[in-house]
Amino acid sequence: MTAARRDVAIVAFAQTDHARRTDDLSEVEMLMPVLHDVLRQAGLRASDIGFTCSGSSDYLAGRAFSFTMALDGVGAWPPITESHVETDGAWALYEAWVKLLTGEADTALVYAYGKSSPGSVRDVLTRQLDPYYVAPLWPDSVALAALQARALIDAGDTDERALAAVAARSRRDAAANPHAQLPGARPQGDHVVAPLRTGDCPPVGDGAAAVILAAGDRARALCPRPAWITGMDHRVEAHSLGVRDLTDSPSTRLAARRAGAFDPDAARPVDTAELHAPFTSQEVVLRKALRLGADVRVNPSGGALAANPVMAAGLIRLGEAAARIHRGASDRALAHATSGPCLQQNLVAVLEGDHR
Repeated sequence: MTAARRDVAIVAFAQTDHARRTDDLSEVEMLMPVLHDVLRQAGLRASDIGFTCSGSSDYLAGRAFSFTMALDGVGAWPPITESHVETDGAWALYEAWVKLLTGEADTALVYAYGKSSPGSVRDVLTRQLDPYYVAPLWPDSVALAALQARALIDAGDTDERALAAVAARSRRDAAANPHAQLPGARPQGDHVVAPLRTGDCPPVGDGAAAVILAAGDRARALCPRPAWITGMDHRVEAHSLGVRDLTDSPSTRLAARRAGAFDPDAARPVDTAELHAPFTSQEVVLRKALRLGADVRVNPSGGALAANPVMAAGLIRLGEAAARIHRGASDRALAHATSGPCLQQNLVAVLEGDHR
């Protein structure tokens, strides 16, 4: 979807200081400071928000309709216009973007959160798999990512040393980001599932994030340099891993094309890419699918290898890309989010700042 009826921008972004465990906090308590922060940045009150959308997972929370409890942190009375997606918050942002494009609201609050620490997230994510042929085998998320990494190595697209370099760069960049680095970042270490080592895998942790969208003149009034969403699209691969080429991501490529990332007439090239690549091998796939050259700064925030709150990490990629535009560190950025095994579902957005 690229033909925007209105100009819509991300005008504020906030995230938690991500933690290994938040046993002493409920989802609402973890989320509240983020909501207060993002509203403060935009100079808005909760009553000023025209539409609210969230992303989370009942499987992580261990109870049905868990997102309704998080609404206590938003304030659902007096009644608000609200929606929810059972996936990463990047898809909640997509829904809110469409809402603003249609003119049904001028502002939107989007938030996402995930607490992976109470259980085994590697096992929980098996519930995304084909329930008849794959899920009963319980292949966890690391084992599936290792299959993808092995396919890339066998194809000559990468090797373990190159993957280690991706991990080292991500964690080095994250050191400059006060929110993005989990304490005790892991070294490259031993194999978890060959060829992936501990450093090739995302940390398990808890966190939340929120953004505010606004349309047209309202966005300009709320933010000195809004991050305009010039295009956004999401696509999905076949559910069965056996019919996919794990060394490529055609859905990412198609979403990027539909979002305008490859537009030859663009006034400015993409200078930043925030990629939702929880495993080092997935960055290799995404770089190829998105045609990212050495002149593009990839994951300057540290990416999901530094902090990976499940259900919020994709939204954080869009927020981090927007934040770089807000502070003038980027002029045209690409943001990517994924869900499902081995980059099954992919969302791509192109963000631009006003010419300086």
